[in-house]
Amino acid sequence: MSDKIDRIPVAPLALLPLKSIEPLTAEIDQYIAASRKTRENNFHDSPVFAGYVRDSYLIPAETPRFGSGEAKGHLLESVRGDDLYILVDVLNYSITYKLFGVPNRMSPDDHYQDLKRVIAATTGNAKRINVIMPFMYESRQHKRSSRESLDCAMMLQELHAMGVENFITFDAHDPRVMNAIPEDSFDNVPCAYQFIKALLCTYNDLVVDNKHMMIISPDEGGMGRAIYYANVLGLDMGMFYKRRDYSKVVNGRNPIVAHEFLGANVEGMDVVIIDDMISSGESMVDTARELKEMKARRVIACTTFGLFTNGFEKFDKAYEEGIIDAIFTTNLIYQKPELLTKPWYHSVDMAKQVALLIDRLNHDESISDLLDNTLKIQTVLSDYRTGNMDCHRKH
Repeated sequence: MSDKIDRIPVAPLALLPLKSIEPLTAEIDQYIAASRKTRENNFHDSPVFAGYVRDSYLIPAETPRFGSGEAKGHLLESVRGDDLYILVDVLNYSITYKLFGVPNRMSPDDHYQDLKRVIAATTGNAKRINVIMPFMYESRQHKRSSRESLDCAMMLQELHAMGVENFITFDAHDPRVMNAIPEDSFDNVPCAYQFIKALLCTYNDLVVDNKHMMIISPDEGGMGRAIYYANVLGLDMGMFYKRRDYSKVVNGRNPIVAHEFLGANVEGMDVVIIDDMISSGESMVDTARELKEMKARRVIACTTFGLFTNGFEKFDKAYEEGIIDAIFTTNLIYQKPELLTKPWYHSVDMAKQVALLIDRLNHDESISDLLDNTLKIQTVLSDYRTGNMDCHRKH
């Protein structure tokens, strides 16, 4: 992360993490600070670069709660004139607060309200407000079927009304929801390069061709994502579609009756399931089981967000039975410490990618190459095939 940047920054950089995402933001902060200390540019003596090189860009903030559960946002330092990046993990359920003396876990709604409180606490003094929300709040309620709310679109419009200029998320469930804010910048960042590199660094015996490996989409909604992986790796793609019982609603959704596979023979092949999230994991395990029954060699899942809402028991059992060989998810959301000890689990670090995005945006530089990593994927794939891959260097 030492690329030369000649364009002056929009304003002094400030990173404001909510408590939900402080560990990841600390890593991001370290990357940016180290990069700027070694970066070459022609403007170090210019007044516009005052405060450019610092040990940290973090701005402390609090969202304390009253005994009734009500809260407020409180900035502990001024952000006047800053290019402010507010980071939040709306899925961090590990944080609690007292509600009438009873511990209460923070829900996505609580985290989102705290985000708005912090934005309100800036009182319009920041030069620019940017929000980085790795898992987009209410992204699963992105479209209307019959008499339903459009929560994700409402969230984006609320942030727009509060002055947020740039909204950054990762592997959005449906990025077309950006149509709700046509005048603002909405960047949906993929994680394909980081997943492919992690996969190649974990397995040294993968044969990446369409005779030995296949990409799988677990449903029709994720086809676009899986097609990209298949094309960039030169592999075939298979797809499952979910047959649902639309006469029933269980836990807010129509239950899945069966998974039907569309694709070529997977016998003896390593198959990689690509998806944006693992929620309860029921669908993922069923998909993996069917692939094993079709005599797939190894079943590996790569999903951006590992929610594991029903715990890890079913994955432990699937691993012991040889149904799932490995699961890769990113560190963009809270990871329960127990998860990191599982033999089937691999964490994909995204801190440097987020640091690059923030650094580029602060300079109003293009981020096109960070949104399309095709060339980097081809390079790492070539290095893997020639035995020159460096798995210790973070890209």
